Amino acid sequence: MTFKTVSEALVHIQQNLKAPKNRVNKFANYNYRNCEDILEAAKPLLENATLTVNDDIVEVGGRVYVKATATLCVGDSCLFTNAFAREPEAKKGSDESQITGAASSYARKYALNGLFLIDDTQDADATNDHGKTKETKPIDNTGDKELDKWAKAVIADIQSFTNQDDLDAFMGDVRKDERAKKLTKEQGELIKWQYDETTKKLQREADDFPGMK
Repeated sequence: MTFKTVSEALVHIQQNLKAPKNRVNKFANYNYRNCEDILEAAKPLLENATLTVNDDIVEVGGRVYVKATATLCVGDSCLFTNAFAREPEAKKGSDESQITGAASSYARKYALNGLFLIDDTQDADATNDHGKTKETKPIDNTGDKELDKWAKAVIADIQSFTNQDDLDAFMGDVRKDERAKKLTKEQGELIKWQYDETTKKLQREADDFPGMK
Protein backbone atom coordinates (compact mmCIF):
# COMPACT_ATOMS: atom_id res chain seq x y z
CA MET A 1 0.00 0.00 0.00
CA THR A 2 1.29 3.44 -0.95
CA PHE A 3 -0.08 6.52 0.78
CA LYS A 4 -0.77 9.55 -1.40
CA THR A 5 -1.15 11.98 1.51
CA VAL A 6 -0.02 12.12 5.11
CA SER A 7 -3.65 12.37 6.21
CA GLU A 8 -4.37 9.07 4.47
CA ALA A 9 -1.43 7.48 6.28
CA LEU A 10 -2.54 8.85 9.64
CA VAL A 11 -6.09 7.57 9.27
CA HIS A 12 -4.81 4.14 8.24
CA ILE A 13 -2.52 3.89 11.26
CA GLN A 14 -5.13 5.21 13.69
CA GLN A 15 -7.63 2.63 12.48
CA ASN A 16 -5.26 -0.34 12.43
CA LEU A 17 -2.74 0.24 15.21
CA LYS A 18 -2.86 -2.46 17.88
CA ALA A 19 -0.72 -1.74 20.91
CA PRO A 20 -2.17 -3.81 23.76
CA LYS A 21 -1.24 -3.13 27.35
CA ASN A 22 0.87 -6.23 27.82
CA ARG A 23 3.05 -4.86 30.60
CA VAL A 24 1.84 -5.42 34.14
CA ASN A 25 2.19 -3.20 37.18
CA LYS A 26 1.91 -5.90 39.84
CA PHE A 27 1.68 -3.51 42.76
CA ALA A 28 -1.38 -1.61 41.51
CA ASN A 29 -2.69 -4.54 39.46
CA TYR A 30 -3.15 -2.88 36.09
CA ASN A 31 -1.75 -3.31 32.59
CA TYR A 32 0.04 -0.61 30.63
CA ARG A 33 2.08 0.08 27.48
CA ASN A 34 5.20 2.18 26.99
CA CYS A 35 6.70 4.22 24.15
CA GLU A 36 8.61 1.27 22.69
CA ASP A 37 5.41 -0.81 22.48
CA ILE A 38 3.67 1.88 20.42
CA LEU A 39 6.64 2.29 18.07
CA GLU A 40 6.90 -1.46 17.45
CA ALA A 41 3.18 -1.65 16.68
CA ALA A 42 3.35 1.33 14.30
CA LYS A 43 6.34 0.20 12.20
CA PRO A 44 4.50 -2.46 10.13
CA LEU A 45 1.80 0.09 9.23
CA LEU A 46 4.07 2.87 7.95
CA GLU A 47 4.55 1.68 4.36
CA ASN A 48 5.98 4.77 2.55
CA ALA A 49 5.32 7.06 5.53
CA THR A 50 8.01 7.97 8.04
CA LEU A 51 7.60 8.37 11.78
CA THR A 52 10.09 10.25 13.96
CA VAL A 53 10.08 11.13 17.65
CA ASN A 54 12.48 13.69 19.10
CA ASP A 55 12.93 15.86 22.17
CA ASP A 56 13.65 19.42 23.15
CA ILE A 57 14.26 20.97 26.56
CA VAL A 58 12.03 23.95 27.40
CA GLU A 59 11.45 26.10 30.46
CA VAL A 60 7.91 26.90 31.56
CA GLY A 61 7.25 28.94 34.68
CA GLY A 62 10.77 28.37 35.96
CA ARG A 63 10.51 24.58 35.66
CA VAL A 64 12.28 22.41 33.10
CA TYR A 65 10.19 20.26 30.78
CA VAL A 66 11.07 17.72 28.11
CA LYS A 67 9.03 18.55 25.01
CA ALA A 68 8.58 15.51 22.78
CA THR A 69 7.38 15.76 19.19
CA ALA A 70 5.96 12.80 17.23
CA THR A 71 5.98 13.53 13.48
CA LEU A 72 4.39 11.52 10.66
CA CYS A 73 5.39 12.38 7.07
CA VAL A 74 4.56 11.33 3.54
CA GLY A 75 6.93 13.07 1.18
CA ASP A 76 7.26 16.68 2.26
CA SER A 77 3.90 16.79 4.06
CA CYS A 78 3.91 16.18 7.82
CA LEU A 79 1.62 16.09 10.82
CA PHE A 80 2.88 16.24 14.38
CA THR A 81 1.85 16.37 18.02
CA ASN A 82 3.72 17.59 21.10
CA ALA A 83 3.71 16.37 24.67
CA PHE A 84 5.52 17.55 27.77
CA ALA A 85 6.96 15.88 30.87
CA ARG A 86 8.39 17.83 33.77
CA GLU A 87 11.80 16.92 35.10
CA PRO A 88 11.86 16.53 38.89
CA GLU A 89 14.44 18.70 40.58
CA ALA A 90 16.00 15.60 42.12
CA LYS A 91 15.32 11.88 42.41
CA LYS A 92 16.90 9.48 44.84
CA GLY A 93 19.33 7.05 43.21
CA SER A 94 19.27 8.72 39.78
CA ASP A 95 21.79 10.93 38.05
CA GLU A 96 20.76 13.83 35.82
CA SER A 97 20.89 11.78 32.61
CA GLN A 98 18.54 9.16 34.08
CA ILE A 99 16.08 11.82 35.21
CA THR A 100 16.03 13.40 31.74
CA GLY A 101 15.76 9.98 30.06
CA ALA A 102 12.73 9.00 32.13
CA ALA A 103 11.01 12.31 31.36
CA SER A 104 11.81 11.87 27.67
CA SER A 105 10.29 8.38 27.56
CA TYR A 106 7.14 9.62 29.30
CA ALA A 107 6.74 12.63 26.99
CA ARG A 108 7.37 10.58 23.84
CA LYS A 109 4.72 8.07 24.87
CA TYR A 110 2.10 10.81 25.22
CA ALA A 111 3.10 12.47 21.96
CA LEU A 112 2.50 9.16 20.18
CA ASN A 113 -0.77 8.73 22.07
CA GLY A 114 -1.94 12.09 20.79
CA LEU A 115 -0.88 11.44 17.20
CA PHE A 116 -2.47 8.00 16.95
CA LEU A 117 -5.51 8.65 19.21
CA ILE A 118 -4.45 6.08 21.80
CA ASP A 119 -6.39 6.13 25.05
CA ASP A 120 -3.94 5.50 27.87
CA THR A 121 -6.27 5.94 30.82
CA GLN A 122 -6.80 3.15 33.31
CA ASP A 123 -10.07 1.31 33.80
CA ALA A 124 -12.79 3.80 34.85
CA ASP A 125 -13.67 2.00 38.06
CA ALA A 126 -10.03 1.91 39.10
CA THR A 127 -9.78 5.72 39.10
CA ASN A 128 -13.34 6.72 40.02
CA ASP A 129 -13.87 7.79 43.63
CA HIS A 130 -17.67 7.86 43.10
CA GLY A 131 -17.80 11.21 44.84
CA LYS A 132 -15.99 9.95 47.94
CA THR A 133 -12.76 11.18 49.43
CA LYS A 134 -10.32 9.36 51.64
CA GLU A 135 -7.99 10.86 54.20
CA THR A 136 -4.58 9.46 54.98
CA LYS A 137 -4.62 8.10 58.51
CA PRO A 138 -1.55 7.69 60.70
CA ILE A 139 -0.15 4.18 60.65
CA ASP A 140 -0.50 2.45 64.00
CA ASN A 141 2.00 -0.35 64.35
CA THR A 142 3.60 0.12 67.75
CA GLY A 143 4.85 -3.46 67.71
CA ASP A 144 7.45 -2.64 65.04
CA LYS A 145 8.53 0.99 65.01
CA GLU A 146 11.15 0.43 62.30
CA LEU A 147 8.56 -1.07 59.95
CA ASP A 148 6.20 1.81 60.77
CA LYS A 149 8.97 4.29 59.95
CA TRP A 150 9.71 2.55 56.63
CA ALA A 151 6.04 2.48 55.60
CA LYS A 152 5.69 6.21 56.29
CA ALA A 153 8.86 6.89 54.29
CA VAL A 154 7.45 4.92 51.34
CA ILE A 155 4.25 6.99 51.42
CA ALA A 156 6.22 10.24 51.59
CA ASP A 157 8.40 9.15 48.64
CA ILE A 158 5.34 8.23 46.57
CA GLN A 159 3.93 11.73 47.07
CA SER A 160 7.15 13.31 45.74
CA PHE A 161 7.14 11.70 42.29
CA THR A 162 6.43 13.79 39.19
CA ASN A 163 6.83 11.03 36.59
CA GLN A 164 4.67 7.90 36.30
CA ASP A 165 7.41 5.65 34.92
CA ASP A 166 9.70 6.56 37.81
CA LEU A 167 6.90 5.97 40.29
CA ASP A 168 6.17 2.53 38.84
CA ALA A 169 9.85 1.60 38.99
CA PHE A 170 9.99 2.71 42.62
CA MET A 171 6.94 0.62 43.51
CA GLY A 172 8.57 -2.38 41.86
CA ASP A 173 11.51 -1.95 44.22
CA VAL A 174 9.14 -1.63 47.18
CA ARG A 175 7.49 -4.94 46.32
CA LYS A 176 10.87 -6.67 46.26
CA ASP A 177 11.83 -5.33 49.67
CA GLU A 178 11.56 -7.94 52.43
CA ARG A 179 9.86 -5.39 54.67
CA ALA A 180 6.90 -5.24 52.28
CA LYS A 181 6.01 -8.81 53.26
CA LYS A 182 5.73 -7.78 56.91
CA LEU A 183 3.34 -4.86 56.40
CA THR A 184 -0.01 -4.96 58.16
CA LYS A 185 -3.15 -4.90 56.03
CA GLU A 186 -3.72 -1.25 56.97
CA GLN A 187 -0.19 -0.26 55.99
CA GLY A 188 -0.46 -2.03 52.64
CA GLU A 189 -3.81 -0.39 51.90
CA LEU A 190 -2.50 3.08 52.75
CA ILE A 191 0.54 2.64 50.51
CA LYS A 192 -1.64 1.42 47.64
CA TRP A 193 -4.11 4.27 48.16
CA GLN A 194 -1.29 6.85 48.09
CA TYR A 195 0.05 5.26 44.89
CA ASP A 196 -3.41 5.48 43.27
CA GLU A 197 -3.82 9.11 44.35
CA THR A 198 -0.41 10.10 43.00
CA THR A 199 -1.10 8.28 39.73
CA LYS A 200 -4.37 10.17 39.31
CA LYS A 201 -2.64 13.48 40.10
CA LEU A 202 0.01 12.84 37.46
CA GLN A 203 -2.68 11.95 34.94
CA ARG A 204 -4.57 15.17 35.69
CA GLU A 205 -1.38 17.20 35.28
CA ALA A 206 -0.75 15.50 31.94
CA ASP A 207 -4.31 16.18 30.77
CA ASP A 208 -4.18 19.83 31.87
CA PHE A 209 -0.85 20.58 30.19
CA PRO A 210 -0.97 21.68 26.52
CA GLY A 211 -0.10 18.88 24.12
CA MET A 212 -0.70 16.04 26.58
CA LYS A 213 -4.42 15.51 26.11
